Amino acid sequence: MTIKSERFEPGATVVRRHVWNGKLWSAMPYRVLQDSDEYLVVANWPGLRSLVSTTWIASFLNGGLHRERTIHELASGTWELGSWAWRDTTVRSWYCLDAHFTVRQYFDADQRPLAWYVDFDLPKQRTRMGIDTFDLLLDLIVDPDCSRFRWKDEDEYHHGRRLGLVDDQVHRRVTAAREEVIGLIESRQGPFSHGWSPPLHQTWQVPVLPDDVRHVP
Repeated sequence: MTIKSERFEPGATVVRRHVWNGKLWSAMPYRVLQDSDEYLVVANWPGLRSLVSTTWIASFLNGGLHRERTIHELASGTWELGSWAWRDTTVRSWYCLDAHFTVRQYFDADQRPLAWYVDFDLPKQRTRMGIDTFDLLLDLIVDPDCSRFRWKDEDEYHHGRRLGLVDDQVHRRVTAAREEVIGLIESRQGPFSHGWSPPLHQTWQVPVLPDDVRHVP
């Protein structure tokens, strides 16, 4: 359950961490756009530096090769972290705090809409630096006008289930979240009711990760 009494002001730095079995899997700094009981809305843009798995970095640079190794490292807890700079796109993200999903808008360098992107993840736990969650490997890509969508990484999700990353209880909640998200897309509700307006960040100070970001209580 999220802690509803704590808020981050617009323009503040927050950190989203993915944590598995008490160990940091990734950490990304953002600027806050809005914070409420339901959503933490944030922005990131090219050049922001994060911490991610070194195997994930290698896989990304090699066009997706060795993604299975990344999942095995996650399940076994044997990963190492490296520094990664966000590339190419400006992103507005709605972290749906009590839900098993996060909704993002992607914009190109000319501020043109590219897509909606839905990450399925655990409900977010507020921390003093932002929120902690865990990515559940399954994604949904939606056209800018919400007219079409396609599932992504379903094979990785099922592989994660076999490795114990997604148990039966979480799987049932993800199944319900999938139906909820499709309903929001089709009815243009929730984050999908918002118009395409890229967050303007040119005058903002670049957010950075705190020194103790790796510490997980």
